[in-house]
Amino acid sequence: MAPTPRRRQESRPALTRERVLEGAVRVADQRGAASVSMRKVAEELGVEAMSLYHHVANKDEILDGIVDLVFAEIELPRDETDWRAAMRRRASSSRAALLRHTWALGLMDSRRTPGPATLTHHDWMIGRLREAGFSIAETAQAVSTLDGYVYGFVLQESSLPFRTPEELEGVAAAMVEAFPAGGYPHLTEMIQAHALAPGYAYADEFLPGLDLILDGLEAVLRTPREPSRP
Repeated sequence: MAPTPRRRQESRPALTRERVLEGAVRVADQRGAASVSMRKVAEELGVEAMSLYHHVANKDEILDGIVDLVFAEIELPRDETDWRAAMRRRASSSRAALLRHTWALGLMDSRRTPGPATLTHHDWMIGRLREAGFSIAETAQAVSTLDGYVYGFVLQESSLPFRTPEELEGVAAAMVEAFPAGGYPHLTEMIQAHALAPGYAYADEFLPGLDLILDGLEAVLRTPREPSRP
């Protein structure tokens, strides 16, 4: 005997704010952040859109919530005594989280009512850099530079027209073949000697680039400061 609509409803897990946000993340992962709406989230959860209003006020609250969930996925190493190693681990974890949720790139720092995971994340970064000896201004510049690098790398990485070494080889070969004879010699050298080298993967560029930034920040700490004036 087919179950009645009431029995189907009773067999469903109770709707909670957590379930609403998890459903919204799935919608965003599948279709992008622009597709997140009360109706689409309700469809994902198999409920009526009106039932969502018992748990979230509107779409903006959903966007605030799912951004906070992405921040919650990022590791904040509290067992790491070295600030540089902590920032390196945090940046790698941030890249991994954003690759899972590329739709979040344009939302991470755009929300006006950030959630607790977002605020904890920023407070941790500022605290670790301040404890390391960076001034307030230097800390602000360090946070901006580190986040800009991670966000930009993920944006470029997720936009590349290839995913496998075979696809890269095909794209690169077609590009070089289209160059005029003797044209773009430096780009040709980069493609042939670097991008097409055995075992090359664009993802391997991330940590060396991150270390360049950390080297620069470390140099700031080593630079003698003028004594502060009263």
